[in-house]
Amino acid sequence: MLERLFKLRENATDVRTEIFAGITTFLTMAYILAVNPMILENAGMPFSGVLTATILVASLSSILMGLYANLPFALAPGMGINAFFTFSMVIGMKMPWQTALGAVFVSGIIFLLMTLFKLREAIVRAIPHCVRLGVAAGIGLFLCLLALKSSGFIVANPATLVGFGGFNASTVFFLLGLAFTILLEHRKIHGSMLLGIVFTTVLALCHGRLWSGDVFVAMPATFSATPDFTSVFFKLDIRSALNIGIAGAVFTLLFTDLFDSISTFMGVASVANMVDENGEPRNFQKALLVDAISTTLSGLVGSSSGTTYVESAAGVEQGGRTGLTALVTGLLFLPFLWFAPMLQMIPACAVSPALLLVGFFMLRAISGIDWKDYETGLPAFVALILIPFTFSISQGISWSLILFVLLRVFSGKIRQVELMQWIVVVFAGLALYLS
Repeated sequence: MLERLFKLRENATDVRTEIFAGITTFLTMAYILAVNPMILENAGMPFSGVLTATILVASLSSILMGLYANLPFALAPGMGINAFFTFSMVIGMKMPWQTALGAVFVSGIIFLLMTLFKLREAIVRAIPHCVRLGVAAGIGLFLCLLALKSSGFIVANPATLVGFGGFNASTVFFLLGLAFTILLEHRKIHGSMLLGIVFTTVLALCHGRLWSGDVFVAMPATFSATPDFTSVFFKLDIRSALNIGIAGAVFTLLFTDLFDSISTFMGVASVANMVDENGEPRNFQKALLVDAISTTLSGLVGSSSGTTYVESAAGVEQGGRTGLTALVTGLLFLPFLWFAPMLQMIPACAVSPALLLVGFFMLRAISGIDWKDYETGLPAFVALILIPFTFSISQGISWSLILFVLLRVFSGKIRQVELMQWIVVVFAGLALYLS
């Protein structure tokens, strides 16, 4: 049954590999279960309701991606978009969170229509190969930065912007976990990243218990919690969201989600060689449709926009090639409707080694960039550096696209710029302006 549904042999994989990959993806993105409710709580939304919404969006969207698109991509409410939702829309624009949820829903519907009419697919075809490679490498560097930051290995420094965080429990556990994971990876042991996360978590749990020192990971007061299906479910205000005064916020949600999802699809699929003869991710139209549905669902159940997660690269690197990986990831979210406190025991330093290695693997995309050609090398370079330095995938891809077209124009090759590329650049510029 699984073979027929997911075409495992055709994709050179097996059930065991896909399950390991799904678990790995889940653990590398499970932080969203704690982070998303914390951020949206600042908008006045109840933590318990947003937690339930986050789990449902992540679970249902990932399961749909697996069953419908047969791709190993997992989805959840997006980082960055949730900050815009809270600090720009609700706090900055003094918008009720119900109206902000309505804006998420409206942007999802527009996204859905763009997908059904294949406008998103046409946009992707207009993105040059050099930009795709630069985005893939930029995402890799971005993941490395996230890993080092979340583990405490690098910290803010007023004199040098960033600096070494010093040796403490978090950085030591991170280094031990990284060494253990690299050793397993070098020996080509399946599930190396998952085993590394488990190993580091066990070390962290022992700190302050089996040996001296402060307790690093607190045991939860309870291991179960009742899901909150009432406080934010279907509380969106669509009528207010259609007010022309918040059109800019809707467009920002739309374009940020558009470029984030497209760049993630392209970057991860390129690294894993899951592309068709045109260099596009396989089953791309179906994947885009699921992504649009995820955003629409988010507005309904009470969360900021859902999107495809770049952490899916962790599962792909572990051998995940079919929708079974996404299905496993989605199913793993569901139990935490009742057992969320258990997941919060996993410290950031335990997940950081996996993210750092995935970043390293994705950086290999730079080998395909022609650095001697300014017209292709510079746009790729801009994507590579801006994604981590601005902490935004959409910033990197937007500036890279604009530079690519400008270089063509300045080189007297304006006729080589396709109509859709001009349209994409206009969208990119609008997204930058609205952000």
